Amino acid sequence: MADTTALPLQQLIASLDETCLPKILQVCSGVYFQGSIYELSGSEVCFSTGDLVKVIVTSGFVVPLIIYTCCCLSGLFKVVPEELPYNTVEEMLKLRPVGLESCLPFTFSSRTKMTFGNFTLGSGRALTVLSTEQPEGKEGHVRCHIQGQQEASAEVCIPFSTRGEFYERESEECFTLQEIMSSSCLRSRKFRFINKTKSEKPLILTPVYQVHAIMSLRKNILRFPSSLEVDVIDVTNLCKDVDFITPFSLTEVLSQPDESFPAVVEILESPESRSMFKCSWLPDLIKDTHLVFHRKGTSALVLISSLKSRKVQQYFLVSEQYGGKFRRRPREFNSVYEMYVASINVPGLKVSVTRNCEEIEEEGLPALSVGEQLEVIRCERMELPCGKDDDEDDKKEAVQESKEEIYLPLYMQAHFVEVLADSKKKYRLKELGTKFSLPLDVKVMTRDAELENDPLVGFPCLRIEGAMVEPTIQASFTNSPDQCFEIPTQWLNMSVSFTKEPLPWLAGQPPKRRVDSVTEVTDIFFYEFRKQGNSDDAPPPRPPKRNLSSSTAPKKSKSSKKSSSKPEKSKHRLDKSIPTKELGELTLNSKRRPPAPPPPVSTYFHEMHTSHRSDSSDSTM
Repeated sequence: MADTTALPLQQLIASLDETCLPKILQVCSGVYFQGSIYELSGSEVCFSTGDLVKVIVTSGFVVPLIIYTCCCLSGLFKVVPEELPYNTVEEMLKLRPVGLESCLPFTFSSRTKMTFGNFTLGSGRALTVLSTEQPEGKEGHVRCHIQGQQEASAEVCIPFSTRGEFYERESEECFTLQEIMSSSCLRSRKFRFINKTKSEKPLILTPVYQVHAIMSLRKNILRFPSSLEVDVIDVTNLCKDVDFITPFSLTEVLSQPDESFPAVVEILESPESRSMFKCSWLPDLIKDTHLVFHRKGTSALVLISSLKSRKVQQYFLVSEQYGGKFRRRPREFNSVYEMYVASINVPGLKVSVTRNCEEIEEEGLPALSVGEQLEVIRCERMELPCGKDDDEDDKKEAVQESKEEIYLPLYMQAHFVEVLADSKKKYRLKELGTKFSLPLDVKVMTRDAELENDPLVGFPCLRIEGAMVEPTIQASFTNSPDQCFEIPTQWLNMSVSFTKEPLPWLAGQPPKRRVDSVTEVTDIFFYEFRKQGNSDDAPPPRPPKRNLSSSTAPKKSKSSKKSSSKPEKSKHRLDKSIPTKELGELTLNSKRRPPAPPPPVSTYFHEMHTSHRSDSSDSTM
């Protein structure tokens, strides 16, 4: 077939041989064009004029396309003879709709007498063609079998140039539908049922192939029937060098075998504009840019934030390979509830009071003085100490010692700072995860020497918000293959395709890679991270409602000393949590906060109170 000849898809597919695949076809015109989508057998097919389709497989027929379909296609069939007369034997052989040698024997008759030397054959006699012979230098002829009377038979040779009026006769041979569909010679003939009660009209049986093909920028193999009303051109010879691009998302890149890396890829679709990353390499991830994907894997990462008091709060995604060293910073708590949440992961949490608090007896709020140190002991339920007289309070104050237990309601607004025993010791990021629970306040004391500019240096305080293990792809730009960065595939949407371009280094001499261990992210990333871990958190407790009908203001105690009354203890105490080895063992579960506390009206925070005041420099470092 000429490359510029347009044929119906059905006709072209029927003419293809499995040995000539793959074939590249170009859509010319038809029903399936201009981007229209048609769902066929559960698959969506979309063809536009000019599209290139690479046919890779044509699997047998699916359903016969029947011109006359009033009956079931079961049973045996006979070939319907052609009604066209032939003037010479040679014409009859050349104009047969199927190949001669593959369809022998066949039977024909002549309406005129034929004379061969001394032998004359009357009209209407049936002749069965057995073979054709072409002697060198002589006229060719067909060898035919003649069935005579009383089972007598003979063979005659009829020259190709013999003239007459020849007609094909019906053969006695029968075929099943499967035999017809599996033979390229029989598929072009007309058939009739042996059982004429089913139908007397001729049938044209045409196989419908299931075509497997690929198209550029399509992820999956297309599967569609060959009966689509589309005209196509065979452009295989013109498009031998055309590459059919297969797009991959970053998640799909992770499913590729390890042998596929390293590889040069091309960006087909750049990340969305409202990205979660705010780093130096993100603006260069644009369409048509080439990258080197060195390897795939998983990385242990921590999310670090700067102080909220800064004009612009910053967030960083830091790899466990970060080479800098940290020193712990005391955390600040602006309510008893915040201190309670921190104490769940830090048993025996010690804090120091940073602001004075006056006692409000009606709401059960004790007095606190700057510098007093408190150690968290437990959390339990108790009744609010409301409606008690002053004499009873004085008796309780008389039994106080140097150390005493006080109860702070979770809704109490107060200001504390954490007391640290190791405020001078330096830790690596991995060590912090093995010894302490998150969140954790730290400061970078030693920068990472591998980084040209360490963005974590200079912050007075950083908070390690949480940790995670993320699937990542180690990538670099082709002009600097040694400067690598890690792409968290779950947090960045981008489409790429693998190219056949060579790697940007000499064969067998890959560069020594340096991977950025700190990646700045946006607040969107931070909120999404918190949302995934805290979807079922309850809000902090509210203080009890005051009696608005009462004209008296909340009564303050005569003394600033604390009450030492012993409340009724709950039958069930909250379990004290043990610090998890989040970075060391990569069992990262710090994103989920502790469960909501008991009802606030009757809940008190039980602490051991130390009457002496410590130097503020001990608690604030």
